Amino acid sequence: MGSVRMTAAAVAAGATFFAYSAQANGTLNLICSADVVICEQLEGAFEKETGISVNMVRLSSGETYAKVRAEARNPKTDIWWAGTGDPHLQAASEGLTLEYKSPMLGELNDWAVKQAESANYRTVGVYAGALGWGYNTELFKQKNLKEPKCWADLLDASFKGEIQIANPNSSGTAYTALATLVQIMGEDEAFDYLKKLNANVSQYTKSGSAPVKAAARGETAIGIVFMHDAVAQAVEGFPVKAVAPCEGTGYEIGSMSIIKGAKNLDNAKKWYDWVLSAKVQSSMKEAKSFQIPSNKSAEVPKEAPKLEDIKLIDYDFKTYGDPAKRKALLERWDREIGASAN
Repeated sequence: MGSVRMTAAAVAAGATFFAYSAQANGTLNLICSADVVICEQLEGAFEKETGISVNMVRLSSGETYAKVRAEARNPKTDIWWAGTGDPHLQAASEGLTLEYKSPMLGELNDWAVKQAESANYRTVGVYAGALGWGYNTELFKQKNLKEPKCWADLLDASFKGEIQIANPNSSGTAYTALATLVQIMGEDEAFDYLKKLNANVSQYTKSGSAPVKAAARGETAIGIVFMHDAVAQAVEGFPVKAVAPCEGTGYEIGSMSIIKGAKNLDNAKKWYDWVLSAKVQSSMKEAKSFQIPSNKSAEVPKEAPKLEDIKLIDYDFKTYGDPAKRKALLERWDREIGASAN
């Protein structure tokens, strides 16, 4: 029995030692606005490599922006990784995030560096992805539906109750869709379009990737999402096909920002530099994350939608990342679409 007690004591001592080791390296309070699988993969890898204990919360980019604003006087978050760039730019313009010029900037693609420059280095691009949709090919066959190749096709009466898209108040994906349609059509025409689309929408989800996950499960026929989220479902074996709209489409520059007043600033900078490395960005495909990485030397997943094959609009990040513009568009969406949403 004595030896058993000694072993237990040794285990306890060992646990205490590891606890002190983790404390010695400190903690990091992270909000992750990407899919939870990649969030957890990066959290685990960073803890293993650095010994820093990560407190990670997964929130959509719209929710994170609201949380960061609400906690501005007493920030609970150190760093915000991923999610569409517009809310990051809005946070930067309101002085909610911290200027940081990472030594990794020289390794990044031009679009990622431009994102940093436009925000006076209060954010940076971490990946890119084009907007489109994914549809369930089996459901389409069962219901004799025709593939929608253009934004206009989504208004067809055959799709009544068959489409899901997120709510732009909580989802950066849906806000990108709203801003994209305004840039393609003009604001009044875009809202006319959205009113007609509303007749075919069965649900406005909280999360941007939720609509295509519902399509993958056969709960809806079409999910309007970033195309890499549709590809991820197809790679998982679901009968999902990704589509890039014929009229053109917007895209996201997924971004990262250090929160002004971060309690664990040194650890936030360590995460920032670490996650911009080619090694870490090349590993994201293991979590079925198929965005275009921002590090020029990172391996681009072979399944990733090729941006050069997609008709991309010249998305105006500065205008649609402005807080006043965002507020005006979301208020109009609430009045004209949200109030009458199914």
